[in-house]
Amino acid sequence: MTCVFDNPEEFAKTALAGFASVYSRTVRPVIGGVVRSTATPEGKVAVIVGGGSGHYPAFAGFVGPGLADAAVAGDVFASPSTHLVANVCRKAHRGGGVLLGFGKYAGDVLNFGLAAERLISEGIDVRVLPVTDDVASAPAEKANDRRGVAGDLTVFKIAGAAAEAGMQLDDVERVAIKANKNTVSFGVAFSGCTLPGALEPLFTVPPQRIGVGLGIHGEPGISEEDMMPASELAKMLVNKLAAEKPAGSNGRVAVILNGLGSTKYEELFVLWVSVEAEMKKAGLTPVEPEVGEYVTSMDMAGCSLTLTWLDDELEKLWCAPSDAPVLRRGAIIPTQPAPALIDEEEELKFGPASAASKEDGKCIAGVVGKVAAALREAEAELGRIDARAGDGDHGQGMTRGSAAAAEAAQKAVAAGAGAASVLAAAANAWADRAGGASGALWGLALRIWSNQLSDDAALTADAVAKGAQAGLEAIMRLGGAKVGDKTLVDAFVPFASSLNEGVANGKTLAEAWSIAADVATKAAEATAQLTPKLGRAKSHTQRSLGHPDAGAVSLALCARVVAAAIKG
Repeated sequence: MTCVFDNPEEFAKTALAGFASVYSRTVRPVIGGVVRSTATPEGKVAVIVGGGSGHYPAFAGFVGPGLADAAVAGDVFASPSTHLVANVCRKAHRGGGVLLGFGKYAGDVLNFGLAAERLISEGIDVRVLPVTDDVASAPAEKANDRRGVAGDLTVFKIAGAAAEAGMQLDDVERVAIKANKNTVSFGVAFSGCTLPGALEPLFTVPPQRIGVGLGIHGEPGISEEDMMPASELAKMLVNKLAAEKPAGSNGRVAVILNGLGSTKYEELFVLWVSVEAEMKKAGLTPVEPEVGEYVTSMDMAGCSLTLTWLDDELEKLWCAPSDAPVLRRGAIIPTQPAPALIDEEEELKFGPASAASKEDGKCIAGVVGKVAAALREAEAELGRIDARAGDGDHGQGMTRGSAAAAEAAQKAVAAGAGAASVLAAAANAWADRAGGASGALWGLALRIWSNQLSDDAALTADAVAKGAQAGLEAIMRLGGAKVGDKTLVDAFVPFASSLNEGVANGKTLAEAWSIAADVATKAAEATAQLTPKLGRAKSHTQRSLGHPDAGAVSLALCARVVAAAIKG
């Protein structure tokens, strides 16, 4: 388990501060992550990477000359928010555009994608690169659906070398896409990992067994095998990847044998002997192989193997010099300190609001506070439900997001904000603190919901009901989920429909909301009979069957809490 921490909720933030202090020669902290502390020329393409914390040296350790220009860091196993991604990108941009790289997970796709849209609207050319190397997460014919694991390093290293060489954004994107297409990974776990402050691991592996095809966010493997000697393990790893050798490949490959957090380097070196032998049998030639920890999963014991099929262009970029904490190779790249950087939190400012709207804002803040208290109480249970087919952090994310939302709402009230602004402030804080897919979706829904309210006039039942529908539609549009996919949408759709129907039929907001909350609760319970079709859970359909979806359960819980609050 994770033994060294103070406040578990501050673990990722504190770890990033310590890293930035130790590696100040290479990085400097900004709100949301780190940027290079060395100067980069104007017009250079900025390669910016990121994702959740808990994977060190990914992603902050990738920042440095010859690799990435900046890294965005979310909470442990949770995507950074749209706001944080955009802030780091602005700080690292040098006029040549941005290549924004991340492993393909639902939360990262949402937050990095929304940040890219925001930056493009500001005039910054941004290209989005989701890495999709994990062969266990989807078959070869659906390679674009695969998640990103340790292949992040080879793809980002190649992209970073291209940018360091002065290539323009179109070419940096081109070689990065080619590297991603040519990269495959496969891993095994010997034990699960434990979040800071948690008493139990997110999953366990039985004694003398290994989890095959694990994820890096605490997802269990897709199957289990008996523990095997290093020679047999190497054969399984190499054969799984060699089967995807592209037609026309020259057999030269970039190789990463990656430890997942608790597997000793000596064990990896033992395994490498057999991996190298198996690669030779498969007609593969390793080029500048790397053995060690590169993309970890907190304290998980296990390892993964990554191969990137090289051509002349990719091999030159893979072997090019770099000077990042995780990867120092080749000739030293001359650097100079970067100029001073101003990076401060924005001061809270709100427009004028009517007395009635300010009173409604106080009510909203009070309700958000009650939701936060209920989610904190339910954190362990929501995590347990999520761990059936996900990574078990849903309860933690909802607790953090709602607590931040409650605090932000109270600050907005104190600053004299009206109802719409109070809810918008809560929405932004929820997304920033919760991270992950659920944080992005809840923040989005509440922000869109706030657009239906007003700072000038009192709340109306019609505005609240229309806000629920607008928030739902935004989630479905950007998240891609529909009824039957086993997500929060399965509870949100009947909730919004019932609420709007009740208000249209003349019921009070309290009456209509209470009925809608009951409808949402029944719909959430019914998700136990569904199998997941989106996100990480889709790889674990049998584990999920018979258990409700955590997102739907938490939405129904929030609906019931609000119903009780407005009824009182």
